[in-house]
Amino acid sequence: MKNSKSGLEKSSFCWWEGDTLVLNILGRPRANKTKIGKVIGNQLEIHVAENPVRGKATAHLVAFLAGEFEVAESAITVVFGVYNVNKQVRITAPKRLPSVIAKHIEGE
Repeated sequence: MKNSKSGLEKSSFCWWEGDTLVLNILGRPRANKTKIGKVIGNQLEIHVAENPVRGKATAHLVAFLAGEFEVAESAITVVFGVYNVNKQVRITAPKRLPSVIAKHIEGE
């Protein structure tokens, strides 16, 4: 997504660094369905239908995000939190923004 980038505050749950979208995520493993939840403070809640065993939930999350942002899994980097519910991910050149993120960026 190479359109104009908003100068979102880093106290937000998401911001742009060039063409890379940075997301702070609060993972909710063991969910019935993998889906994007609500914004809680400076994190985006994401329910993950996988058990948090040896990074399996994070791998499942990355695969889910790849589909949501229409990028290859290799375009997503887990900065920290592979084995923790608090995560930060970097998504290079997302082709699509889920509605909660698009609304947040438009509202800035």
